[in-house]
Amino acid sequence: MVCGEARRGTAPAPAPAAVPRSWRLPSPGTMSPPKENVSLLFKLYCLTVMTLVAATYTVALRYTRTVETELYFSTTAVCITEVIKLFLSVGILAKETGSLARLITSLKENVLGSPKELLKLSVPSLVYALQNNMAFVALSNLDAAVYQVTYQLKIPCTALCTVLMLSRSLSKLQWFSVFMLCGGVTLVQWKPAQATKVQVEQNPWLGFGAIAVAVLCSGFAGVYFEKVLKSSDTSLWVRNIQMYLSGIVVTLFGVYMSEGAQVLEKGFFYGYTYYVWFVIFLASVGGLYTSIVVKYTDNIMKGFSAAAAIVLSTIASVILFGLQITVTFSLGAFLVCISIYLYGLPRQDTTKIQPSETKSSKERLVSV
Repeated sequence: MVCGEARRGTAPAPAPAAVPRSWRLPSPGTMSPPKENVSLLFKLYCLTVMTLVAATYTVALRYTRTVETELYFSTTAVCITEVIKLFLSVGILAKETGSLARLITSLKENVLGSPKELLKLSVPSLVYALQNNMAFVALSNLDAAVYQVTYQLKIPCTALCTVLMLSRSLSKLQWFSVFMLCGGVTLVQWKPAQATKVQVEQNPWLGFGAIAVAVLCSGFAGVYFEKVLKSSDTSLWVRNIQMYLSGIVVTLFGVYMSEGAQVLEKGFFYGYTYYVWFVIFLASVGGLYTSIVVKYTDNIMKGFSAAAAIVLSTIASVILFGLQITVTFSLGAFLVCISIYLYGLPRQDTTKIQPSETKSSKERLVSV
């Protein structure tokens, strides 16, 4: 917009672009916020932690669902995860506001005084709760490496939701990488690698169906949450608190509906071990840590992290569960890793070419 002084002939310096108060987590394929000038060592630290959290969570969850003798209730674990996320978000918001009085004021205005916003955030809460429960079902029936590869279907699912819900477009290379990823996942599932050290009964079709539901939930909820974030200037951590409050209610209802009688009989924390608490800890900090990684790294590094997590999960599955790797699994996992890298490549920016072309065309008209 041109100001009135500019129209009267003056030429003031252009005003700097407004910077949002907090960067939001973009969906895959969208433009990431400008990265702060940090050292390469810190970026490698972010990349390493993100990779280890993703790989360790998958392997540890698989271990607790197949090796532990007294199987815990997965719905209670999802509920506790939401509670821990809530407390972590409140702590980060307290640091962001700077004082206890400002924190209380923010919570009163945005949580207690905004029932409509809580209702709005209950939608992704419900979807995320379903997604997290499906992860337990999937890893109870599929190996960690197979799960890690197949779960990357969340990328094309999120891309499709981004196109439909946010009216964005994908480049030809991104569409190519999406089809390549789907082909890689198909190869992995064609002759799934078998784990020889797992004695519990498994249903691979049930596991794959659970992953399918999980990736659909992940794509829709991620894009929906991004749309809510960009509809106002409300802090990311306030939105997280609103969503986790709804999430606690939703997951408690899930506990009552699915395993209520057994929980009352055996106890809420039945079957919990140090490994189970470790899985809950990883699930709690993993999602919150992703926002830090997005702020300081780029799509290529995040893609490399996902590929590295697949490799680490495969190695751990071979050691812990006796996974027998097949040729189709190796080829499919390789295609998935390449497609993740291609999808994260920056799109070509043609905005700087058009003005020069326009200027040259005007010069040609003047010369004529």
